[in-house]
Amino acid sequence: MKKYFPFIAKYRTAMILGPLLAIIDVFGEIVQPMLMSDIVDIGIKNGDVHYILKMGATMIGLSLVAIVGGVGNVYFSSKSSVGFASELRKGLFSKIQEFSFANIDTFSSASLVTRLTNDVNTLQQVAMMSLRLLIRAPLMLICAVIFALQINRELTIIIAVAIPALSLAIFLILKKGIPYFTKMQQKLDKVNGAIQENLTNIRVVKSFVRSDFEKQKFAVANKDLMDMSVKASTIVVLIMPVMMLIMNISIVAVVWFGGNKVMQRDIQVGQLMSFISYITQILIALMLLSMTIMMFSRATASSKRIMEVLETKIDIKDNAATADKNSRVTKGKVEFRDVCFKYNPDSETFVLKDISFTASPGELIAIIGATGSAKTSLVQLIPRLYDATEGQVLIDDQDVRNYTLHHLREATATVLQKNVLFSGTIKSNLKWGDPEASDEAIIAAAKDAQAHDFVMSFPLQYETILGQGGVNLSGGQQQRLCIARALIKKPTILILDDSTSAVDTATEAKIREALQQNHSQTTTFIIAQRISSIETVDRIIIIDDGRIIGVGTHNELLKDNAVYQEIYQSQQQNEVMAS
Repeated sequence: MKKYFPFIAKYRTAMILGPLLAIIDVFGEIVQPMLMSDIVDIGIKNGDVHYILKMGATMIGLSLVAIVGGVGNVYFSSKSSVGFASELRKGLFSKIQEFSFANIDTFSSASLVTRLTNDVNTLQQVAMMSLRLLIRAPLMLICAVIFALQINRELTIIIAVAIPALSLAIFLILKKGIPYFTKMQQKLDKVNGAIQENLTNIRVVKSFVRSDFEKQKFAVANKDLMDMSVKASTIVVLIMPVMMLIMNISIVAVVWFGGNKVMQRDIQVGQLMSFISYITQILIALMLLSMTIMMFSRATASSKRIMEVLETKIDIKDNAATADKNSRVTKGKVEFRDVCFKYNPDSETFVLKDISFTASPGELIAIIGATGSAKTSLVQLIPRLYDATEGQVLIDDQDVRNYTLHHLREATATVLQKNVLFSGTIKSNLKWGDPEASDEAIIAAAKDAQAHDFVMSFPLQYETILGQGGVNLSGGQQQRLCIARALIKKPTILILDDSTSAVDTATEAKIREALQQNHSQTTTFIIAQRISSIETVDRIIIIDDGRIIGVGTHNELLKDNAVYQEIYQSQQQNEVMAS
C-alpha cells in the first residue's frame, strides 16, 4: 500500500473527509431502530401522540444527517478514487516512457494497454469501495452488535452463530475464486493482443484474404476469456445466496425466539422490531465487507501486474556518478572499442562480438551484412537504446554513459527499420524533429529526403491529415517523411536503418547526394542492402554473425574482400536478370 502513497497524496483531504462523513452516515442510521422501538413501546403503547411526533421528528432529522453524510461520502470517495486512478495511470505512462528497448521487450504492448486501463480501473473501484465501506461496514457491524446486546443478550447468541458461519463461507468461496482473477487478466491480455494486432495489420489481413482465420483466432481468445470469467463469477456469485440464506435463517430464528420472549414479557414488541433491524444491519455489513474483500481479491491480481511495471528496473538511465549535465555532443566522432553485446544478460551467446572501429566527424559510413547479422543491434548502441555488455561506445572521446540521455539523444537522430508516423498532419509529424521548426526548414528537410514533391501533390499539401501509422501513404512515402523528420532535427549523428528499402534506386541516390551536400558535417551511418546505393560513401563496414569482417571503400572491398565480392556479383546478376 505504501507504494501507492505518491499517487494518493494529491487527494489526501478527500480521502480523509470521505470516511469521516461515513461515520456521520452510520451514526444517523444506527440510532434509528432504537428510536423506532421507543415509538412503539412508549408512544404507541401509551397513546402519546406528542411523544410519537417528537421521536418521529428526531428520526427525520437523523435521516437528513445520514443523507448528508452518505452523499458527502460518495462524492469525496469518488473524487479521491478517480483522482488516484488518474495519477496512477499518469505514473505508469511516465514509467513506460523511461523504459529502454530491453525493458519494453519484457512486456507485450497489449499487456501494457490492459494494465493502464483495465487493471487501473479495478484498483479505482477498490479504492472507491474501500473509502465507502471499509469504515462504514465495520462501524455499522460493531455498533449494531452493541445495540443488540443492550436489547437482549440471549438473542445475540443467534448473531454469535451467524457471523462465524457467514465468515467461513465467504473465506472458502474467495479462496477458491481468487486464482481465477489472475488468469482472467492474462486472458484479457490475449484478447487485447489479438485486437491490436488485427487492427494494426488489417490491410495485410485483407490482402491475403485471412479474415476468417483472424476471426477464428479472436474467437478462441475471446472464448477463453469468457470461460475464465464465467468460472470466476460462478464461484464468487455463491456469496450472495449463501449470505441471504444465513440472513433469512437468522431473522426466522430471531422472530421465533424473540416472539416467545415477547409472549413471556421478557422483551417488548418494539425491542424485537429493533433487534431484527440490528441483525439485518449486521448481516448487511458483513455482506458489504465480503463484497469489498471480493474486490480486493480481484484487485490483488491487478495490483501485482501494475507493480511489475512500476518496479521494473530501468536498465538504461543517466549515471548520476559520471554523467556530465553540461556535456554536449558537438563533433560526432563515434568509436566502438572492443564492444560485445547480448540482449539477455543470462545468455551465453553474444549478438555482437569484438566490435572495434572509429567514425570521424562528418563521415558517411555504410553497414551491410546478411539478415540477422546484428547490423541494427550495432547502431542501436550509439544513442543507448541498448547498452554494450562489454567494451565501450564513445562519442567525441567520451563514453556514451557519461552523457545524459537527453543530451545524447538530442544529438542523434535514428530512422528505424519500421516507419512510425502518428495521427495528425504531415507538418505535425515532421515537427517531431524540431517543434520550433519554421516552414522553410520543414520544406528544406523534405526536399533533401525527396518528400517535398509528393507532399505538394496532395490537395492540402503539408496540412494533409495522416491516418494512424501513416496508412494513407505508400511505404516509400512513409520512409521519406521519416528521413525528413530526422533531418529537421539537424543531428550531429544520423542513423538510417535500412530506411530506403521501399524507395526506388534513383530516389535513393538523390537522398544520398543531398546528405553528402547539405549535411556534410553530420556523421551518418547507413544500413543498406543494395551495394549500388552505397558505392560513394566514405567507408563500408561488413558485418557477419555479429563480427566485423571487412572495412574499406567500395573499391578496396571489391578488390580484397571475398564476402563483399560475392554480395556484389550476386546483386549484379540479379539486376541483369531483372532487366
